[in-house]
Amino acid sequence: MKFIRVAECYSKLEELSGRLEMIDVLKRLFLEARPDEAEKIAYLTLGKIAPDYEGLELGLGEKLALRAISIASGVSDQIISKEYKKIGDIGKLAEWAVGKRPSLFGKEELTLDRVFNSLIKIAKATGSDSQDIKIRTFAGLLSDSEPIEARYIARIVMGRLRLGVQDMTLLDALAEAYLGSRERRSLLEEKYNIYPDIGRIARAVAEKKEKGLEEIDVTLGVPIRPMLAQRVKSADEVIERIPKMYAEHKYDGERMQIHIWRDGRVKLFSRRLEDITAPYPDVRDALKAFVGRDMILDAETVAVNPDTGEILPFQELMHRRRKYGVEEAMEQYPAVTYVFDVLYLDGKSLINLPLRERRRILEEIVPKEGNIREVIYKEIDGNLQELEAFFEEAVEKGMEGLVIKDPNSRYQAGTRGWNWIKLKRSYISKMIEPVDLVVVGAFMGRGKRAGTYGALLMAAYDPKEDKYKTVCKMGSGFTDEDLSRLPEIFKPYITEVRDPSVESKIEADVWFQPKIVLEVIGDEITLSPVHTCGFNSIRKGSGLAIRFPRFTGRWRDDKGPEDATTEDEIIQMYKSQLKEIKEEEKIKEEAA
Repeated sequence: MKFIRVAECYSKLEELSGRLEMIDVLKRLFLEARPDEAEKIAYLTLGKIAPDYEGLELGLGEKLALRAISIASGVSDQIISKEYKKIGDIGKLAEWAVGKRPSLFGKEELTLDRVFNSLIKIAKATGSDSQDIKIRTFAGLLSDSEPIEARYIARIVMGRLRLGVQDMTLLDALAEAYLGSRERRSLLEEKYNIYPDIGRIARAVAEKKEKGLEEIDVTLGVPIRPMLAQRVKSADEVIERIPKMYAEHKYDGERMQIHIWRDGRVKLFSRRLEDITAPYPDVRDALKAFVGRDMILDAETVAVNPDTGEILPFQELMHRRRKYGVEEAMEQYPAVTYVFDVLYLDGKSLINLPLRERRRILEEIVPKEGNIREVIYKEIDGNLQELEAFFEEAVEKGMEGLVIKDPNSRYQAGTRGWNWIKLKRSYISKMIEPVDLVVVGAFMGRGKRAGTYGALLMAAYDPKEDKYKTVCKMGSGFTDEDLSRLPEIFKPYITEVRDPSVESKIEADVWFQPKIVLEVIGDEITLSPVHTCGFNSIRKGSGLAIRFPRFTGRWRDDKGPEDATTEDEIIQMYKSQLKEIKEEEKIKEEAA
């Protein structure tokens, strides 16, 4: 396939805001592609060259990219820098510069294969001459590209593709192209949840349609998208939904999926499926006690006070995620890992076994003491007092609360269902519980905040529509240091126009790609005519908004945008809040 066909498709996608139209454009592109080309298209459309868990990044800095554009186009470095300041978009700069190339300039027609393989070469270049290899390879692509091709090659190289296409939209397009209907996306999604490699999924379904998907299963070394829990505000609601339960301690730590090979190799993956083995050498070494068996475990790692054994807050554990000083951080913030599930053992997937059976296996392989231990849990059979007492005990020990699980449930990778329920201490109070929201825009500050952002536009995620819907403008809770750093933090994610995956009635001063997640707390959820979250779900013409939102200080680097609080959760929180208010009003009326 010629790469210009891909570039023309991307140009069309940029012009579209309707999701169905975007799916149709992608479907047509996939139908023209060979299976191996479908794999490459799937990666590139998400601005990637490999699945996230491989950690393969292009690693080309802005200065090197500008130098490559200068070499490819023949335009001087000084003019390139000057034009970049005016244009502000590396893709449009490359398009402009390549258009200035002499018409007699000889070039070869670019293919998708050559572009993709060159990007892989850029990413894998290491050693003393790696910068030179990266520049020459990138410049070589631009030298042979048409202006429109240069636009998208440059954006991909710099991680700024910004097509507004999310994972689920791509799966819809694959379902349309190879399974005949968007209604069959669930088949792809089920496989993607246990094998989150969009390229592998695309190639399998392009080669063998539905039969290709049958070959994909839980695989050691490939992280499974984690199962997630719903939330409730009271123990009564828990009993109503899961009367016979496993009630587990909920730790304020880092969700960790552990992959162990029988030869002693260990890989640790975060909730976002990133390889986080390096910051946790002590956890890796402690897991070597399991040598001799292949397994995948689901766990939570917490920081502990080395003097008292007391569990420390999540923020303390995040000191372990820095690039340097790991040994020092390990001594200062030693870790204990609590294992709560086993998903794979000695060549067999266990995700379809009931939790009761998985827990029996877990108890055979994980000790109850040491730095790797089984989660503390209790079987409760519909006894509210017993549940409340266990909850209070967990809170007293420094836990966030409990996770309630149905003993008969299978492991539903990548889903948030009612087989797991979170009961956290913050949910018990009258204040609204913290939520994790995605930053989609910003408003320029005034007065003391001049020169930075005065407020951020926050959104919840709607997985059904693959959209981010606004729920509040947040300007409180930031330290002076936070405020000064905001423009720099969000600079890589700035877009010229609103991202197609963002639904907003509010016009922000600056728009961002939906990438960064922050923890937010507020006073209550109210009806709103200007926010799009839950629009028309409670009242026609109204959405939902968080009143008096403020930043808790917690940057959710461990969460991707798709892991943010969902639109349905916000709706359910509003309904629960409304029910509580009505009950309070009823009590007041009876007392009067």
